[in-house]
Amino acid sequence: MCRARHLSLFWISFNLTNSELRLRFVFVKDETKYPSQLVVALLLLFALVISKTVWFIRFHGRENIPPADLGGLLIAANHQTYIDPVWICIPMRRKFRFMAIDKAFDWPCVGSLIKYLGSFPVKHPVDTSRNVIKESLRSLTEGASLVVFPEGARELENGEMFEFKSGAIRVAMKAGVPILPVSIRGGNKIWPQGRKYPRLFRRVEITYHAMITLDETKNADEWTAYLKEVIGGV
Repeated sequence: MCRARHLSLFWISFNLTNSELRLRFVFVKDETKYPSQLVVALLLLFALVISKTVWFIRFHGRENIPPADLGGLLIAANHQTYIDPVWICIPMRRKFRFMAIDKAFDWPCVGSLIKYLGSFPVKHPVDTSRNVIKESLRSLTEGASLVVFPEGARELENGEMFEFKSGAIRVAMKAGVPILPVSIRGGNKIWPQGRKYPRLFRRVEITYHAMITLDETKNADEWTAYLKEVIGGV
């Protein structure tokens, strides 16, 4: 095993002029830095206390949350408030990555915090740029859980879901990872699109559905329609 390692190092050194290997070397060196799991656990505990007190949060289907050693996981949910990513992650102990609207990185304090916790910027409402896809795939291959909202925007106060974009399914297909569908209910009465500040003392419920393993029985658009059906079926 040691011998193989030495051979690999020599082979890479000998071929440093090769552009493909140079790019591969940069990719490995630029591995994502994840926050301390202790810090994340403490923040999620704080979020749980606040959410139980202020929004009477309830969780359903926790048995559907896979163990952390499963590997890469794409978590897809409907989108009702800016707090959704926090609520979704409270019962989990995993490495997380998040897609966040690019302008949020310019908000005082918030921008630095979400960057530290694993967010990367995307353009509103849909961003299919090469950088976003590359960052998503890298996160999943590193074994992280990537939280996405296929609607691309917060719902209105009536709670009706917007059209689901197929990007999340396509990323999961390419990375070869399962999807954990999550439904958020009641958030539309707390902090919907068009409202500046969240309402207090309203109930929110988070439901985790059985994981979806993608195969070739459906194409990306058909899987996207099925995902919306599952999330909206609560």
